[in-house]
Amino acid sequence: MIQYPQIDPVAISLGPLTIHWYGVTYLVGFVVGYLLARYRASRPGSGWKPDEVGDVLFYVAIGVIVGGRVGSVLFYNTEAFLDNPLMLFKIWQGGMSFHGGLIGVLIAFWLYGRSTGRTFFQVSDFLAPMFPIGLGAGRIGNFINGELWGRVTDLPWGMVYPHVGPEPRHPNQIYQFIGEGIIFFLAIWWFSSKPRPRMAVSGFFLVFYGCYRILVEFVREPDGHLGFIAFEWLTMGQLLSVPMIVAGALMLYFGYKRGKFDTYPEK
Repeated sequence: MIQYPQIDPVAISLGPLTIHWYGVTYLVGFVVGYLLARYRASRPGSGWKPDEVGDVLFYVAIGVIVGGRVGSVLFYNTEAFLDNPLMLFKIWQGGMSFHGGLIGVLIAFWLYGRSTGRTFFQVSDFLAPMFPIGLGAGRIGNFINGELWGRVTDLPWGMVYPHVGPEPRHPNQIYQFIGEGIIFFLAIWWFSSKPRPRMAVSGFFLVFYGCYRILVEFVREPDGHLGFIAFEWLTMGQLLSVPMIVAGALMLYFGYKRGKFDTYPEK
C-alpha cells in the first residue's frame, strides 16, 4: 500500500500570478511535441518544412484547450455547468476531456489543412505520433491534482488518496501515463517510421487509444455524478471510445485497400 504524496497543485505563486502544475504539464507536452514535430518535418519525404510546425501547433493548441474543456463540461459536468457557467474557464482546476479535445483537434486539422491546401489526413497522419506525449503529460497533471483515481484494490501498489477515503485504490493516472504516454508513443512512432498508406497512422492512433481507454476504465473510478452508464460496468469513457475504434478500423481498412499509392512518409 502506498500513500498518495500530497503535492501542492500550485507550481509558482508570485503575488497575483499563480501558475498551476496542471498548466505546466500541458506546456511541457506542447514543447516536446513541437520539437518532435520539427524533427519529423525534417525527415525526407515528410512533405513538411520545420518552419510550418509552429503554425499548425497553434491551431492544435486552441483545439485541445477549447475542445477538451467544452467536452469535459458537455460529456461529464452538464449540470454543474448550468449551475455555474464560469467553471468552463477554470482549466487549472482540471477537467479536460480527451474525447472533447480530440474533436477540437480534428476541427483544427481541417481548418489548417484548408488554409494550406493540404488534405485532412495529410495533417493528421503527420501529427498523430506526437499526441501521446501530451496525453502522458496531462495524466501527470491529473495525478498532481489528485483526480481521476482508480477503484479500490488489494494489490500491493494500491494508493491511498486521503481526500477520497482510507481504502487503497488503483493509481489510475499512472496507468494512463504509462499506457497512453510511454507505450502509445513508442508504438505509434515505430508504426509511422515506415511508409504507410494515407489514413493508416491516424487509424492506428484511434484504435490503439480507444482499446486502451476501454481496458483502463475497468480499474478507473467512474465519475461520481455519472456512475455507470449501463450494465453496471459501462462508463462514459468506454462509450465514447467505441466510435473511435470503429472509425480507426475503417481508416486502416480503406487506407490499406487503396494500396501504397499515397503513403507517409514517402519512400
